[in-house]
Amino acid sequence: MKAAKKRRRTDACLVLCGVLIWFLADADRVRRAAAEALILCGSSVIPALFPFLAVSTLLISLGFGDWVSPRLAGLMALFRLPGSAGSALLLGLAGGYPIGARTAADLYEKGLLTSGEAERLLAFCNNSNPVFLVSVLGAGVFGSVRAGIYLWLIHILSALLAGLFFRGKRKQTAPLRVTRRTPCQELPSLPTALVRAVQGSALSMLSVCAFVVLFYVLAQPLGGLGGGLGPALVGLTELFSLTPMLTPSASGFILASGCAGWGGLSVLCQTASVLDGSGLRLRNCILGKALQGMLAALLAALVQGFLL
Repeated sequence: MKAAKKRRRTDACLVLCGVLIWFLADADRVRRAAAEALILCGSSVIPALFPFLAVSTLLISLGFGDWVSPRLAGLMALFRLPGSAGSALLLGLAGGYPIGARTAADLYEKGLLTSGEAERLLAFCNNSNPVFLVSVLGAGVFGSVRAGIYLWLIHILSALLAGLFFRGKRKQTAPLRVTRRTPCQELPSLPTALVRAVQGSALSMLSVCAFVVLFYVLAQPLGGLGGGLGPALVGLTELFSLTPMLTPSASGFILASGCAGWGGLSVLCQTASVLDGSGLRLRNCILGKALQGMLAALLAALVQGFLL
């Protein structure tokens, strides 16, 4: 076991040395790509995510999970989760990556979910921003708001189907904490909660943008590969980098839907960042996003015939 772990570390170091040599040998192109990614963060990522991230964090701090619990109990029962888990699903669908995962971690830390429940929730609550799907992809790439709405509806349906698949997972399998914690009796004041939400969201956005820049740079060489392989690999790596490579065609629609469901390696790293220190494992999130991506691509293939 130790030998295998040491070998993996050695392989990772060799790969990183190769990446570093590439950065040094092609420093000017890497610099330009990083500058483009920073512009992308300032013009799209931060405006689309930061307000949602700050407000969603504030909502959970002020007891939104308790308020929404009875109202979504019926829906979340389908996934064998308490109603409070519905806040992570709703905020994740409205706010985009990685707000769903951040909200799930907040619910766990507030004692509204057990570790097993939170990890099952991570399989389907972390989703793309509807503004990105409808406006950037639908109107921008395919020239149709209708196409964007279909992408959004497919995204929601594929997430819910993935959640049904994971609803029985980890029910009795050695959760990190075996009993539900008692929620805090006293909620923070509004000014205190607001300051904490804004400060915490600013730190989270710094991490998100850092991953976007890194993976945007790493994805650049993949775009030069021939055929549809290049765009597919770029989409699997970093979702925003895929946008200028998409074509308004059936294959482009399917690729956009599948990659939006998957989210990309960049999103998974962002998710790992917001889960850091929570004690929640990332495994279900990775498996859930992979399943959602496949389901979203399949659903897109079924509807593209009469949509495009």
